[in-house]
Amino acid sequence: MNVEKIKELINAKPNLSTALGMEFISTPEDDICMARMKVDERNRQPFGFLSGGASLALAENVAGVGSSALCPGCACVGIEVSGSHVQAVVEGDTVMACAHLQHRGNTLHVWQVDISNSAGELISTVRVTNYIIKQKK
Repeated sequence: MNVEKIKELINAKPNLSTALGMEFISTPEDDICMARMKVDERNRQPFGFLSGGASLALAENVAGVGSSALCPGCACVGIEVSGSHVQAVVEGDTVMACAHLQHRGNTLHVWQVDISNSAGELISTVRVTNYIIKQKK
């Protein structure tokens, strides 16, 4: 999935993705979108672990980037995010989010996002539903 145009839009002005340090990655597959995020002072808890909220934000954002790449000219917004955190990640590590498109309808996309640490161990599993809004011309 080519996300280069979406990355230009994201990096044009400050937003949650840039504030938390998310980096989106193009993939050769049409139904997979990826992102990475270093665990640092922008997205950790006071205890030095990756915040669960930051993990959910990463999942929602990578799914949103994927839907946006599939639907140019549309606004793609998350309407449901549900996740389970199964392991902690310490500050200094980098997490990778891999979003797999589960359903591509005209108005809804459903993504399964798995977040892993640098050792490849599962950290969180998240399901994201995006609503696709067609822009009026």
